[in-house]
Amino acid sequence: MDKKKHAQPAKLKIRKGDLVQVIAGDSKGTQGKITEVILATGRAIVEGANLVSKHTKPNAANPNGGIVKQEAAIHVSNLALVDAKTGKPTRVGRKLNDAGKLVRVSKKSGEEIK
Repeated sequence: MDKKKHAQPAKLKIRKGDLVQVIAGDSKGTQGKITEVILATGRAIVEGANLVSKHTKPNAANPNGGIVKQEAAIHVSNLALVDAKTGKPTRVGRKLNDAGKLVRVSKKSGEEIK
């Protein structure tokens, strides 16, 4: 079987700054803003979700070192965009707006996602 190593990354329906809810995994139900999207792996980092313990050596910022909790990347298939109107997870569609520009639209409320 031929693996697609150099395939183009998929078009994601979420962006940096979006409010999302984790729908699968240990952090299921957690809502947070996306701080970073990693296109190459199809993952995103969400505030307060998928926290892992990282062992750090002493340095100038942290003189004692120790164990630090930080967010790890989570696959976008485990995330759902939160609808601004209803506050519930929704799927994302795309539609032409009045200006003729293709915009993201909430499937639940039909509103444009800013």
